Amino acid sequence: MSGTCQTLDIETYSQTKEAVSEDPEKGKGKFESVTIWKDGAVAVNKARSFEITTDEPKPLGGGDTGIDPMELLLASLGSCLTIGWVTNANFHDIDYKNLKIKVSAPYDLRGYLDIDDGVRPGFPEINYEVEVETDADEETLQQIKAAAEKNSPMFDNVANGAPISGTVNHSKAVSS
Repeated sequence: MSGTCQTLDIETYSQTKEAVSEDPEKGKGKFESVTIWKDGAVAVNKARSFEITTDEPKPLGGGDTGIDPMELLLASLGSCLTIGWVTNANFHDIDYKNLKIKVSAPYDLRGYLDIDDGVRPGFPEINYEVEVETDADEETLQQIKAAAEKNSPMFDNVANGAPISGTVNHSKAVSS
């Protein structure tokens, strides 16, 4: 591994934590992403200055040119947990030689394909496995796991289901 947990900017993190502790309004904001359909099942997802292309696998009518949205959800959870593991390694003054978090979930296409109303289109469960190479003891790793889960926004959103609402803004297409 070429990285280290110590490159995480804990000083700025701590300054932010202190500022938000003193004035909770400083900790409020909004993330936003915009998804633009391109063709078939292909969409480009933009957040800040970053882009991720999504597509469906070929058996679902897509071209398999990008990550599936369900895989993207798993990757989001794994990424957020990884940040928690690295942040908490800093708090425990340890480092990792290797850290890998594998997130997996079974699916049943009968829900997505509207074949069986008794089968949900989403995942029935999500599991993750952490592979870590470190000198830290098991107790410390369990403390890191608990803290990473407790403070992970993605873990919270997935485990507790944030309410979702939607609106439609409709404009008529102009024939050419």
